[in-house]
Amino acid sequence: MVSTIVGNKFGYLSTQELKNELLELVEGRDAENLKTKVNFYQEELQPYFEELMQRNPFPVVEDQLPVVLGVWTPVWSTIPFHDILPGRIREQSYQIFHDDGLYANIARFAPGQQSSFWKNVTSKLPTYDFMVMQKYAVCDNQWCIQNIGIFQAFRNREIPLTIDDADDWFTNVVNSKIKQALQTGGLPKALKLENLDKTTIKKFEKTYLATPVLEHLYVDHELRLVKTQREPSQRPSYTIAARRR
Repeated sequence: MVSTIVGNKFGYLSTQELKNELLELVEGRDAENLKTKVNFYQEELQPYFEELMQRNPFPVVEDQLPVVLGVWTPVWSTIPFHDILPGRIREQSYQIFHDDGLYANIARFAPGQQSSFWKNVTSKLPTYDFMVMQKYAVCDNQWCIQNIGIFQAFRNREIPLTIDDADDWFTNVVNSKIKQALQTGGLPKALKLENLDKTTIKKFEKTYLATPVLEHLYVDHELRLVKTQREPSQRPSYTIAARRR
């Protein structure tokens, strides 16, 4: 009965109205803990994902490549990696697709910025900017993703990480560290991360060594609904990403 009611409701909504409702549902909820977000997806969001999947204007993966180029921000996600460190600044989180087959997840972390007390205490400490870089291609009408590096930078927290700053960092790392390594097949097999505890480094290493699976359940020029799995045994994660540029 519930699925019939939901189906009837969606039948009266345009695709734009569906997208607007979905974005309204998740507004302000990305900071919730992972368990809460997983339950929220299962109980509230899944019907929207399934309906929009049926309306995907670009179901062929090869046709999706030019559509995703540019800069996106994950407005809501159940990917555990997104909050591997405390203090992620969501409006300074970017997913950047370049037309050379390279893609970067970039985020700024400023521990203590959620609390007024700790914000004053940590105001002079640097922020952590992290980038997970990947290669992307199409294989048998599926996205083929390969992790090729995880990079970090320590910066002044009083200067925001803008889209231009993030894109420039991405480009500079490609030119200085990745381009030649891709040509020679000499990508690093181990990470070099500083000022992090061993447990966190192990989490980054596990992410780096995985071969992730990515599927666009829905994609147009303004919105992406993405299903990802770090490995087959892992629970799927879901992300809603909105275009920034």
